[in-house]
Amino acid sequence: MEQRIAVLLSAVLGTLLIALFVGIARSATGTAPAEEIAAAGARWRRTVFWTLSLLFIPVIGYSLTKMPYAAHAAPADVIVTATGHQWAWTVTPGTVTVGQLVEIRVTGADVNHGFGLYDANNRLITQTQAMPGFTNIIRHTFTSPGTYRILCLEYCGLGHHTMFSQLVVVASK
Repeated sequence: MEQRIAVLLSAVLGTLLIALFVGIARSATGTAPAEEIAAAGARWRRTVFWTLSLLFIPVIGYSLTKMPYAAHAAPADVIVTATGHQWAWTVTPGTVTVGQLVEIRVTGADVNHGFGLYDANNRLITQTQAMPGFTNIIRHTFTSPGTYRILCLEYCGLGHHTMFSQLVVVASK
């Protein structure tokens, strides 16, 4: 739904921008003193600034209500800690159950790493940065059992290509 709104809004704003350019091109045929042109330019900039401010402040305010994790979100069923080291991932626990809400807390022990979680078909499921001194949180519910590979997505030194781990998702009992 949000994508359709974004496309529609982009089309409308694009049309308005084209109309604006056509109007400016048509009005640029006359001559006037420099002071009059400068004053008209200043009025135009003020009008555009306040119009854009009045349009975008409510849009930005609305978008903040659609943040991915609500303050009163359901607690996770399982908390997985993933720590990136040069050149390995420490993932505990290494096994979770299908259908559980899993919260993956990702951090880096030494340098920045890119945490990428891939399914059995090598499709990227989710990703985030693993940074020293900061914990990023991913919340995900696995819908099918299997071994999900964890790879580093950011070059972190000579052993970067050996930096992988896994998270095993088992069927519920």
